[in-house]
Amino acid sequence: MTGPPLGMTGPPASAAAPPPPPARSAARTRAPTAGPSILWGTALTERSATAILDLEPVSGVTSAPLDISRIELPPRLRSTASVGVLDITEFFGDTTGGVRTYLLEKAKYVQRRPELRQVLVVPGAEDEILEASGVRCYRLHGPHIPTQKPYRFMLATRSTTRIVAHERPDLIEVGSAWCAPWLVHLATRRLRVPAVWFYHSNFPRIIAPRPHSAGWPRLTASALAWRYVRRLGGLVQATIAPTRAVARELESAGVANVVHVPLGVDLDRFTPTRRGRAEETRRRFGLPEGPLAIYVGRMAAEKDIDLLLQGWLEVERRTGARLVLVGAGPQLRGLRRTKGGSRATWLPYQRDRDLLADLYAAMDLYVAPGSAETFGLSAMEAMASGLPVLSVDRGGVSEAVNLSGAGRLYTSGDPGHLAGRAIDLFDQDLPALGRQGRRYAEEHHGWDAVLGRLFDVYRRVLGVA
Repeated sequence: MTGPPLGMTGPPASAAAPPPPPARSAARTRAPTAGPSILWGTALTERSATAILDLEPVSGVTSAPLDISRIELPPRLRSTASVGVLDITEFFGDTTGGVRTYLLEKAKYVQRRPELRQVLVVPGAEDEILEASGVRCYRLHGPHIPTQKPYRFMLATRSTTRIVAHERPDLIEVGSAWCAPWLVHLATRRLRVPAVWFYHSNFPRIIAPRPHSAGWPRLTASALAWRYVRRLGGLVQATIAPTRAVARELESAGVANVVHVPLGVDLDRFTPTRRGRAEETRRRFGLPEGPLAIYVGRMAAEKDIDLLLQGWLEVERRTGARLVLVGAGPQLRGLRRTKGGSRATWLPYQRDRDLLADLYAAMDLYVAPGSAETFGLSAMEAMASGLPVLSVDRGGVSEAVNLSGAGRLYTSGDPGHLAGRAIDLFDQDLPALGRQGRRYAEEHHGWDAVLGRLFDVYRRVLGVA
């Protein structure tokens, strides 16, 4: 951040609070205004106090394209707030899932609390500024990441520097590991703004998901990735891990000041009470009769969906259970052409969260094949909806299954073991297992409780706890 990295030595933050930052009274840099004042009014709409926030342009948009690197930026919102956080990430697209959901839930939390404010900096097709009470979102033009649509690079160094200087956040949370950390590093060279890193993607594990069988090229690349993780960990004052297993892995890799804060779930939206309209939901989506299992998420190589489809052929043969897959991603077309893919039902990414909640509640089982998941928000939504979970034995979902007792685990990379565990599950009392999952979600993963813990971490970092 300012000159030397902000990372401190000392015990991991999972065992002790993060070290205090530099004094908050340090001088701030005024945002340059290298251009005329331009009407910028797009808005972050707020349908209700508890609705999911939609990033939609509304009235007042200037006819000329915005250039955030040049225009006069709008006045800060809630300038007297006690804690102002700036969230910056590349993991935010129109059809992305967990990180987008987390940031929008945080925005809802902030809107209900006048003592807080939030600034979002995310990539987009063009520059935009959107806002609602206490929350502002800057979308910065960036190119698509090859093979990883809908993700985009963040390359707008000047825009990011101006935003940080103008908004004067008390703390910055970095939510991705590509360009965003270095944009923050450049933006804060002359400022004294502490930063934390939310470890949303376990990318060294994605490179080598099964180290015991990986060849030397993957193992070498994974080792280099862990070096990069340690480097990024040294630029921030705390690294936030969404599961205890990920926290332990980061600590064992040499990352200091690791804090465990889980993600949450909307317990009012994702609920077993929606099961009452399961038949109507199945008709609406054209789903087959009989037992159904569902996967919701990106169709990407690291999710191991090919192994799921391969193993599910035997599950369907033995139990009659069909597989429903919901989402979009770079591997979608190829997966649909496989033998197992031709037997599955494929549904597009669901923008309407209520329809997604109806889908969960119309199913019998959730499947979580991704061994590199840091948390697995879709699996938690399924648990809250009353579904048991079949998960691979590695990654964030396996921790929730073990703690809740609401499902079964299978060996990573083994489609035969997947099939055996799924067949065993269909012989169990699935509704009873689902009730265990719902209780676990209620006790540990309500968004208000989770975000309260997160802002407590912010306050400890800021030295105002």
